[in-house]
Amino acid sequence: MTSTTLSAQHHGASAFSWTDLDAWKRAATNTFTCLIGCSIGDFGALILIQIYWPSTPMLLTMAIAMSAGIFTSILFETALLRIKEGFAWRRAVRVAISMSLISMLGMELAANTTDMILTGGGAVPPSEPWYWGALAISLLVGFLAPLPYNYYALKKHGKACHHAG
Repeated sequence: MTSTTLSAQHHGASAFSWTDLDAWKRAATNTFTCLIGCSIGDFGALILIQIYWPSTPMLLTMAIAMSAGIFTSILFETALLRIKEGFAWRRAVRVAISMSLISMLGMELAANTTDMILTGGGAVPPSEPWYWGALAISLLVGFLAPLPYNYYALKKHGKACHHAG
């Protein structure tokens, strides 16, 4: 620890910095892991709704897709915590559920809103190249939206939601 950090801690002040490259890398890894989990359920739900229930109202479609994304993210994180970190199943589930809902909701809302704007609310079929371009842009926005929050939470609490730390 630097003397500035020690001094700030000694006086009760918070020595927060946005310049910690290691924390940015860890926050990016955590955010990417969450993006994978959320995307599985989110885009799966969107595709199913577009194929089988195309007249579903857009707000309901977004709510279902976001819920499915959060659910699959929790399942994905539970499996990772169990397999990679060696957590017991019960603890893995608890940790996965206690992950930052703010981050997941922000990710889901940003990605779905971007997708809705770019594709006109599902008006572009998956057979069109623009569908895949819009998907890539939506995923990028979904990744970038919660990244600063995840960095902040990692720095503030000294731990990441996706790791045993």
